[in-house]
Amino acid sequence: MEEQQYQQNHKAWNTGTYAAWSQRFGTPEEAAAKLRSAPEKRLGKVLDYMGDVKDKKIINLMGSGGNKAVALALLGADVTVADFSEENKHYALELAAAAGVPLHYIVSDVLALPEGTVTGDYDIVFMEFGILHYFTDLVPLFEVVRSLLGKGGKLVLQDFHPVSTKLISSRGTTANIRKHKVDGDYFDTELKETEISFYKFLPDNSRQPEVQKVKLRHWNLGEIVTAVATAGLFLRLLEELPNLSSDVFDKGIPKTFTLIAEKL
Repeated sequence: MEEQQYQQNHKAWNTGTYAAWSQRFGTPEEAAAKLRSAPEKRLGKVLDYMGDVKDKKIINLMGSGGNKAVALALLGADVTVADFSEENKHYALELAAAAGVPLHYIVSDVLALPEGTVTGDYDIVFMEFGILHYFTDLVPLFEVVRSLLGKGGKLVLQDFHPVSTKLISSRGTTANIRKHKVDGDYFDTELKETEISFYKFLPDNSRQPEVQKVKLRHWNLGEIVTAVATAGLFLRLLEELPNLSSDVFDKGIPKTFTLIAEKL
């Protein structure tokens, strides 16, 4: 990640994150109560790709406020999160404590994990939704993934589909009035500056619009798959998915994808 981009993104993710997650999910105690009642629901379809996670060693790269990591821990996994936001760590550890499960949290750039972290024995490296666009080169990221995994371990990656992030713009908020327009460039490689993803959840007194902006590089599907293969991982599955929250909303448009790769 280029230094200027890294510094801007790092500052944004350390400005108001705890307040945003408290606004979106509730206090850590409130969020933990919901997770304890149905951890599988919080994880959704990703469990189809992970299988039984009990006693599995899992690292959630850029795992943010820890909701998915704590859900995995509640299902019996040994979970570590690596993320460069102290505020994310603060929320995640309070969430784990309230849920009554252990959680390891490493505050670090995932491309420069501290010595002793890259143990080469993880069963699963889990990455999801809105991660890849923070990198200007994906190969070093997937090389880190490979170094974390044990033999036979797998990468489980879910992210927003490039058709939706690079090609199509949408207006409207319901299935009846939702309008789509193809006005993007699928092959554009430029960095884009935008409000950080949690900005809409911030209470007014925590908003700092001059700080809470990030620079992103959106990748197309071919670039992602090629980077995974270049890093020496064996591609097992690439599944393109519709909007799973509705049968009619955004019908016919790929909204997310899941990629499974293995370390042989």
